Amino acid sequence: MRWELTEEQELFRESFAGWLDRFASAESVRKLLDSGESSAFDKQFAEEGWASVGLPESLGGQGGGLLELALAAEELGRHAAPSTAWLCAALTAPLLPAETAERVLSGEITAALAVDASRAADAAAPFRVAEDGSISGEVATVLGAERASLLIVPARGPEGVRLHLVDATADAVSVAPRNLLDRSRRAADVTLTGAAGTLLDADAESALADVALRAAVLISADALGAMERMLDLAVSYSKTRQQFGAPIGSFQAVKHSAATMLVSVEAARSIVYFAAQSVQERHPQCAIHAAVAKAQVTASAVAAADSALTLHGAVGYTWEHDLHFYYKRAKLDAQLFGSAAAWNERLADLLPLLPAAS
Repeated sequence: MRWELTEEQELFRESFAGWLDRFASAESVRKLLDSGESSAFDKQFAEEGWASVGLPESLGGQGGGLLELALAAEELGRHAAPSTAWLCAALTAPLLPAETAERVLSGEITAALAVDASRAADAAAPFRVAEDGSISGEVATVLGAERASLLIVPARGPEGVRLHLVDATADAVSVAPRNLLDRSRRAADVTLTGAAGTLLDADAESALADVALRAAVLISADALGAMERMLDLAVSYSKTRQQFGAPIGSFQAVKHSAATMLVSVEAARSIVYFAAQSVQERHPQCAIHAAVAKAQVTASAVAAADSALTLHGAVGYTWEHDLHFYYKRAKLDAQLFGSAAAWNERLADLLPLLPAAS
């Protein structure tokens, strides 16, 4: 199946890709990662309105939906651009009061969801609410927590798990940055010791389940973009690198490897776009579609990364070559918000059991 985008969606993708070509070229990204500071990029990104595409106007967004967000994620992955602030905004804005969400999308403040980013967002809440209403607990690898102004904290109390809004700069909040192999994303460990929180008006179980599906789709789209770029790099390199007096691209084994990557890219594109639209429209099987995307696309991206590195040889390991950006990106995407194995387990639980054929 080939998914056809609307004219408006194609225009958005082209415009966004053009903006990233200007402000997130390989050389610009290399400088950002060298400095370890992407706040200027994040600020410009938000100020020029890109963070608000795909989110409701009632929250300060420009409209659209998860498919538009997936197109943005794909281009961010293709450019290996810093995307922590954008992803956090896309996941947290629907959970926040409208006024706060608007400030997040404008870049005035930042928000992070206090869940372990190595697991699906609807995994067990590690925080507890005391009798006086204060919140305590700790969680590792919170995406975007290092620079967050606010934390959305799932915490268990007498009434079950509820979502609380916590000031990330309060004395009762400790944030310890965690180094990731892929430096285009940021995470930190978060500890709350009696922090004050404001209860959010949302059903925690359904809200976190929705975030888990949205995150699965957006991480899959990011992996798709990285995979596309790795294919481009591998094909370009195979046309110029020579062995035995001929370009390595003329060798049958190299052709087969590139062809396999191309098939994976084209299949992944349809899977991601379909899953995005399914989750947006709350299709009865949207959880299955999101699980397929997260499990299959991120696994394909890891396989493509390994193939691209093999085709490049030793030069692919070097900081000066662009391949390592996308290689690391794909490897992290495979683990963010749940591994392929974990989502395959979900998929198995979601599919009906059928009797074996006789």
